[in-house]
Amino acid sequence: MAGVPEKARFFLERAVPQLREFEAKGIFTTDEIRSLVRKRTDFEHLVLSPGSKPTDWLNYVAWEKSLESLRAKRCRRLQVRTSSKHTGQGRVFGILERAVNKHPGSLELWKEYLAYARDMKATKRYRKIMSRALRMHPAKPELWVMAGRRSASNGDMQAARGFFMRGSRFCTRDATVWLEYARCEMEWLKRMDSKKGNKGGAEKALQEQAEHSDDEIRLGEEDSEDDEVDENGRLILPDPDNAPKKVFDEDTTKKLEGNPALDGAIPLAIFDISKKQPFFSATVAEQFFDIFASFKDVSAQIRIVQHVLDSMTELYLNDPATCFCQIRQPLINVEINTPSYPKALREALAQLKSSLSTTTNKIQLAEKVRLWIEPVLASEDLDPGVRTVLEYTIRTLPKP
Repeated sequence: MAGVPEKARFFLERAVPQLREFEAKGIFTTDEIRSLVRKRTDFEHLVLSPGSKPTDWLNYVAWEKSLESLRAKRCRRLQVRTSSKHTGQGRVFGILERAVNKHPGSLELWKEYLAYARDMKATKRYRKIMSRALRMHPAKPELWVMAGRRSASNGDMQAARGFFMRGSRFCTRDATVWLEYARCEMEWLKRMDSKKGNKGGAEKALQEQAEHSDDEIRLGEEDSEDDEVDENGRLILPDPDNAPKKVFDEDTTKKLEGNPALDGAIPLAIFDISKKQPFFSATVAEQFFDIFASFKDVSAQIRIVQHVLDSMTELYLNDPATCFCQIRQPLINVEINTPSYPKALREALAQLKSSLSTTTNKIQLAEKVRLWIEPVLASEDLDPGVRTVLEYTIRTLPKP
């Protein structure tokens, strides 16, 4: 079996053509190339040694990326147009592939691999890397969230929901996947509401759910990169007569316009099912409240927020988290520089006075209120009278 020096020499020799290109085109001097070889040799011996760590591979990747960035800058300055970036990118991909094969349990290496594939817009490679990472780390919520949010950002909510639902079955120790799933669904509702006002927007919004993005990640399948060809190797053009029929006709569109999913049923279902999970608590419910309250452009927001608040009141009546949400409810979607803010603030302060007398932990509630009021006081658009009231409120809050 080859030792570390032989393995290092094998990988170093694969970079020789690129180094010769650097010298021939004057991108780097001979002394700089010699320094690059020494540095690369040190890294290869380090990562190939039996005691290598994931951080060693990350440092190696960071150095190679900085070298590629320097090459690109010098090519622009020297107006060298024939130097390809693919060699450097391929080398970084190769190092990352070796890294995750040697340390498959390192989540940081998988994240770096995925981030680099995303930055290089290597879509097919990203899908394959994500599939491998999810198989290796099915209980890591951040990977499921990354996969779901990427599919959602590319307009493929069907795939995004599949990732979030599978992730919620694997990740049962915390609420990360559930919270991000709810956030993703609220973002989708926001997009759907914005399309309702456009001509044909409702139909397009519904039709979007039946279309698969090219960036979909399929687990359990291998991507086929071969187009359909005949026996002579020529591409087969699609037959217009055999084209798929329109997914939604007018009658179906009218029926689906009343779809509960477009009225906030999915976020409500996510919250209701999460209440049955072992991680659910008043703090998690407050996080759901914060997520739903931040989407002011969603038509179903008020109903969703009220549902969360009703559940918190039923399960954790006098908990500081419940009281804090009840205090902030009148101020949802109310800007501090609008005429309706003082009236809403009056209701919030009345609720604060009532909650301080009933909550199970006055000090914790007071700290939450203080952290909420301080950013408001930092605003320059705040009315002087409102500022005076908030400053007095902070001074009168219970102190530890």
